[in-house]
Amino acid sequence: MTKTAAILAIVLCATPALAGVEAEIEAAGVIASRNDTRIPGNTGTKLSLVNDLSSAAAPAFRLRLGYRIAKRHLITALYAPLSVNARGSVDREVQFLGGTYPAGTPLLAVYRFNSYRLTYRYSIVYRDGLDVAAGFTGKIRDAETSLYGVEARRKTNVGFVPLLNLHVAWRPGNGPFGLVFDADALAAPQGRAEDILLAATWDFRPSLQLRVGYRMVEGGANNDEVYSFAWLHYIVAGLRVRL
Repeated sequence: MTKTAAILAIVLCATPALAGVEAEIEAAGVIASRNDTRIPGNTGTKLSLVNDLSSAAAPAFRLRLGYRIAKRHLITALYAPLSVNARGSVDREVQFLGGTYPAGTPLLAVYRFNSYRLTYRYSIVYRDGLDVAAGFTGKIRDAETSLYGVEARRKTNVGFVPLLNLHVAWRPGNGPFGLVFDADALAAPQGRAEDILLAATWDFRPSLQLRVGYRMVEGGANNDEVYSFAWLHYIVAGLRVRL
């Protein structure tokens, strides 16, 4: 993953200028403070991949490509894969997706949540040093929760999630340093999803920006088929290129 990110960054920096095109690459370390699952949602055993099992920090990356139209309109496409593993055993029997895992069984749980998004946003304020924008995001989630022990069981789910988008980028005095806030979020009776970034930025060249900050991803669903809620914390570093 590290080699791929480095190659993409070199390619982006070496690409000839194309007015209106923007690209971002982001690398992160991810820690979960909550990752609970119960499958089926009404009869399975509730299992915490954080408290019942041991879940180490995981690497992650994101790729975003966008096109700005007439300055105020921006369309972006995002690819954000994620996979987190948890290991250990619990002192009770676990019922998961029709399978039975006796107490004390060594377990491996895999939580995968790949996200594909298409976002449109309009800059309400767009001037030197300040961009305040709002819009909407269409998200395709490709999720999986698997449990391995005396047997292997996998629950996969692919679905569409509509989200609202808010973006604020500020560089005081139009200088090289600033802050960026970006959020995709929406709540409904079926569940909720939030993806929020707060980062410091450095425009070290007119077309290149470095950013370092914190990203929070939280949400899940609760129904008869699946109960799943996660709260993930990212320490991120990224490069944004305006081509």
